Amino acid sequence: MQTKKYIVLSVLFLLPISVYLFFASGKNNFVKLPTLSYGVSELSNFKNMEGEDIKLEDRITILTFFGNNLEAKKANAFNLAHKIYKKNYQFSEFQFVSLITEDQVPKANEIKQKLRDIEDPRNWKFAIGSSEEIQKIFDSLKTPYALDKNLATNYVFIIDKDRNLRGRDDDEDVGVLYGFNASDYAEINNKMSDDIKIVLAEYRLALKKYKADREI
Repeated sequence: MQTKKYIVLSVLFLLPISVYLFFASGKNNFVKLPTLSYGVSELSNFKNMEGEDIKLEDRITILTFFGNNLEAKKANAFNLAHKIYKKNYQFSEFQFVSLITEDQVPKANEIKQKLRDIEDPRNWKFAIGSSEEIQKIFDSLKTPYALDKNLATNYVFIIDKDRNLRGRDDDEDVGVLYGFNASDYAEINNKMSDDIKIVLAEYRLALKKYKADREI
């Protein structure tokens, strides 16, 4: 009888702790990726290579700046294609957008053909705009980074459906991580890949909740 009493007391004591540890261990699976800046400028003055409008609103966008020297950034493009685009391009509201100047269209077509060897590039868009417009979009991110003389950067950015910049505010290496270095294979494969999973999971959960509310 005494043994039973100790077993019951042990269960009553340990059960709440176990439940707490279970939810605590799953915290990162449900946390939202921090918003680092709000109101990234819309791509109103950009067109894709088919002359069509491109927008950030209502899309989860991976935004890259290739400027007027796409050749110098093609290795970045292939890193991103292998580690990020290939895994996520089928998500219906997910897109890659690379900002370039008009003189880079032939090179963009060439790279898009090579991307086909990795995955269907239908959701990878090259957005054509002026130097001034590219700089304007970059400035609206409100990061401490800068574009180089070719209006390009190795950094790549996660923009949510509300045109806000997402990233890390407690990164173990740099503190605030506004963008991911596409020339660093490990950073793309680990940090960026994980953060995109969080953003996509966030919207999937929101969609499920919306559907559940509609059914009530």
